[in-house]
Amino acid sequence: MYENMVTARHYEERLQEEYLEGKQPAFDISAGPIPGELHLAAGQEAAAAGVCQHLRDDDTVTAPHRPHHVAIAKGVDLDRMTAEIFGRQTGLGKGKGGHMHLFDPEVHFACSGIIAEGCPPAAGAGLAAKKRNEDSVAVAYLGEGAIDQGAFLESLNFAAVFDLPVVFVIEDNDWAISMPKERVTDVENGAKRADGFEMPGVRVDADDAVEVYEVAGEAIGRARDRNGPTVIEVQVHRRMGHFMGDPQTYRPEEDQEAAAERDSIERLEAALRDYGVDDDAMETIREEAHERVEAAIEWAKAQPHPEPSDAYEDMFVNPPSGVTDSEPDFDLAGGDD
Repeated sequence: MYENMVTARHYEERLQEEYLEGKQPAFDISAGPIPGELHLAAGQEAAAAGVCQHLRDDDTVTAPHRPHHVAIAKGVDLDRMTAEIFGRQTGLGKGKGGHMHLFDPEVHFACSGIIAEGCPPAAGAGLAAKKRNEDSVAVAYLGEGAIDQGAFLESLNFAAVFDLPVVFVIEDNDWAISMPKERVTDVENGAKRADGFEMPGVRVDADDAVEVYEVAGEAIGRARDRNGPTVIEVQVHRRMGHFMGDPQTYRPEEDQEAAAERDSIERLEAALRDYGVDDDAMETIREEAHERVEAAIEWAKAQPHPEPSDAYEDMFVNPPSGVTDSEPDFDLAGGDD
């Protein structure tokens, strides 16, 4: 878990540096080596590491638009994920999806920029596992600002009705974009959403990776044993803006300072020392994680950009091979002939 967390933290900090290159002083979202938006999850690592430590490659994970820490914990190919973020042809989506649309079928991971969109596919993966009589599970991540979305609530109902092996993990980072939690939703504890569907709901009040691990172990074990779904909410802390370039004028300075002080990595380091792990061992893990991140970024930046003609490939509208060899037997213009 520590390795995944320090890898994710350094990855986010390095992506921030790469992203801001060429975009300042006047912020230009299209400039620099990483075009478009970028949402980083520094401070939310415990929710990913503590849950995904229990998962196998054949377990499905869906993440929201702030996905990198979850992807790293799930074992997504770091080189190809980085190439995708940089818009390169060798990326997971051939450079077409960007950081909010990562998909790695090797480890059953996907994410989306649409709020709560990952919940229905996770429920579908749970249903597929049940129909195949397999013991794989599905985990859907979402933010606390998404717990009122129909996609989430309908997925809870679907998972409850069919008793599916799904775990819904809410990352409560206190801010739904620029709105504080209390202005967005009617419940302080998002795990209470489970009560309306007669499934277990548990909240972890601190971004403690060990406590997340213990709670997630019970929920995933229950799902794997075919005892139904669970909702988990984890209190995390957003150390950066909603997106890179976000001036955060809506956010009190003391809130930003408090988020920076509540560090889940330092908390886990303290726990590791209690378990007898010395600082030299942790430093070795950090150095190896940093080297891995730097190598992935260096490799990604050396990869080719997609050709303009690639925009017409891998589209749903592409007809199957052979279909265009014959003329259609209807008039596309709507004429009489």
